[in-house]
Amino acid sequence: MQIWVDADACPNPIKDILFRAADRTRVVMTLVANKPVRLVSSAYLRFLQVEAGFDAADRRIVELLEPGDLVITADLPLAAAVIEKGGLALNPRGELYTVENVRERLSMRNFMDELRGSGVATGGPAVLGPRDRAAFANQLDRLLAQHQQRSAP
Repeated sequence: MQIWVDADACPNPIKDILFRAADRTRVVMTLVANKPVRLVSSAYLRFLQVEAGFDAADRRIVELLEPGDLVITADLPLAAAVIEKGGLALNPRGELYTVENVRERLSMRNFMDELRGSGVATGGPAVLGPRDRAAFANQLDRLLAQHQQRSAP
């Protein structure tokens, strides 16, 4: 398993959790973005800069992703592509995307886009709070523990 991070929009507190988890579990993690991101020094962290452009990081992640890899993203189309390719997708609030819930979320996203396109103010996502960070850390720990159990001789 490798961890891929859609780093352009990943909140810094979530990156910090990921950095610690990669070191603790010795799982390679690659942050993919179209601009430089802050990294800590670790043998398990990589950074891949892609060209600027709409969804360039998403396309590169899907291209490099292997079945069973974990992708950290709040981007629903990316999460759907990851699941389709046999990967796992986890959002920064700790929600693990599945075939069922990603379709539902995509439908809602498209509906909200239509509302915004017609001039309706829909607001944005809530601020990432301590409960969200804890939910993310707990879900990440569960996924990494499952991976280690499967990898154990």
